Amino acid sequence: MSHDLFLAARQAMAKAHAPYSKFPVGAALLTEDGRVFSGCNIEVASYPEGWCAETTALGHYIMGGGGKIAEIAVVAERMDRITPCGGCRQRLAEFAGADTKLFLCDQTGVVETVTMGQMLPYGFEGSTLK
Repeated sequence: MSHDLFLAARQAMAKAHAPYSKFPVGAALLTEDGRVFSGCNIEVASYPEGWCAETTALGHYIMGGGGKIAEIAVVAERMDRITPCGGCRQRLAEFAGADTKLFLCDQTGVVETVTMGQMLPYGFEGSTLK
């Protein structure tokens, strides 16, 4: 499934709106029940107000009913092995477990597999708010 998830992320990357940075990114999420949600980065002139590919994918995922995320793929046009930024690591951790696979890709496919726990070892957990 990892290559299919890479392809979904790559297709999303092709739709990126990155007129300022010229740095298209795509992400795809696979839920435990087999649904795939993808997204691309979307820039606006005020940089902090844009959003990352992972955030777009999470928006589609929430609107599609959510569920536990089983796997994640991220790809960038100009950077191999791109990882989610710190904010997106935290956002993804809300819906994915520490053991969730994160596929880091180049332009041809998955080149490295890590876990969300490796990417965010001390993430803030919602359970601490209860």
